[in-house]
Amino acid sequence: MSGSKSSVPGVNAAETVVAAREVEPLSFTVHSMPRPNLDERSRKRMGRLKMILVLLVCAAPVIASYFTYYVIRPEGRTNYGQLIDPQRPLPALNLRDLQGRPVAAESLRHQWLIVVVGAGACDAVCERNLYLQRQLREMTGKDRDRIDKVWLVIDEAPIAPPLLQAIAGAQVLRASREEVAAWLEPEAGQSLEAHLYIVDPLGHWMMRFPAQADPARVKRDLSRLLNASRHWDQAGR
Repeated sequence: MSGSKSSVPGVNAAETVVAAREVEPLSFTVHSMPRPNLDERSRKRMGRLKMILVLLVCAAPVIASYFTYYVIRPEGRTNYGQLIDPQRPLPALNLRDLQGRPVAAESLRHQWLIVVVGAGACDAVCERNLYLQRQLREMTGKDRDRIDKVWLVIDEAPIAPPLLQAIAGAQVLRASREEVAAWLEPEAGQSLEAHLYIVDPLGHWMMRFPAQADPARVKRDLSRLLNASRHWDQAGR
């Protein structure tokens, strides 16, 4: 109709705009909820678990090599040397060099050790073991740099200069008989000085060879140990 208006009678324009705004749809912004923090106990538990996993990863090559040597053995294979079970870790020996200066026992770690025990006067058995010690290291060829020779002198007797020249390259260290005997142990009926002792790079005494040992059979055992540990043990400290 002419003259009619589209607005509702009695409602002004301002009210119409307000009403329109009131019916506009509302929009919402959804924010992610904050994650609750782990409590102190959970954090400590996770830290311990991670530390254990790291230690297991580091120790895995060592465990694998010993498992291969001690457990997975070809049929009929026997060891000449006696395996020490359980192995005995390197104690805090009070070691001294020939000038009387203290030497940390921990400094012996990270190399295979062929250990001879004897008095400073060094009788025939001692001399034979020192000679065998030197020959064995040379017989291992390219692996000889993974081996150190150690002579533990268990008294204060002087050592003859010709003998020191003959064993050049060996570590000659003084220690008390009581301390050494608390770590290394001879066969029943034998003296502490009768044997060659093998210590692994972790510092564990793990093998003892018989008195008057057969060099060829000792060398065979030693070669097996070096081969089994080749993938985790390197020459030098």
